[in-house]
Amino acid sequence: MKPGPGQESVWDFPRPPRLEEVSANVRVTAFGRTIAETARALRIVETAGAPCYYLPPADCDLPLLARTSEWSFCEWKGVAYAYDLVDGNAKIRAAAWSYPEPLDDLGAGYERIAGYFAFYAARVDGCYVGDEKVTPQGGGYYGGWITSSLTGPIKGDPGSGNW
Repeated sequence: MKPGPGQESVWDFPRPPRLEEVSANVRVTAFGRTIAETARALRIVETAGAPCYYLPPADCDLPLLARTSEWSFCEWKGVAYAYDLVDGNAKIRAAAWSYPEPLDDLGAGYERIAGYFAFYAARVDGCYVGDEKVTPQGGGYYGGWITSSLTGPIKGDPGSGNW
């Protein structure tokens, strides 16, 4: 789909991924309240995927984030660990991830997201870019946030399993 005015196509995003500063306020809610909010978010955009938004730890409710033993590996950014959100007896499993020591061999600036947190929009109450509540990227595996300014088709949508 060709992007209209003010829109961007995921097919125009680069590979390897690009790190970008976010000018809008970014907010995450869980357990019925705001658990992270920042005007200093970064996002990573990659061909065919919805952008992933990374929030600085100073702007997250850190006592709620519990690192798990689960991890994943990105060929560009390295090892990411999953984090549960825990509030008393309430728990949201693997609601976020973080790269403690991102790879920096490409000179792409990924080291800037070291210790930042990205949240799965499908697992929390809501994620917002500005005043817009995002739609989670499909497929269950991907953590991208879809806003009205994004056009696709987007990896994770039905029929995109072989991309």
